[in-house]
Amino acid sequence: MVTRKEDTPQRLANRKYEEKNKQKRKDASGNFQTMIPREKFEEINAFLKQNNITKVYFILQAYEILKTQHNQSNTKKEE
Repeated sequence: MVTRKEDTPQRLANRKYEEKNKQKRKDASGNFQTMIPREKFEEINAFLKQNNITKVYFILQAYEILKTQHNQSNTKKEE
């Protein structure tokens, strides 16, 4: 069974702040909440760490590449 730590003034302030700003943070950012096989996850993390790349940068770059590829394939279909 999970027991809650004792309420201290700081913990109460933190909880109040979290509750107050929860929606603001949710509106400002997103999370895909997806799962990939552990082996692929570790491979990607190792690559990112080795090349000093953040996951956010990785996702944004991958998105731009896929968007460009998708636009190019749609252009070819229209021709």
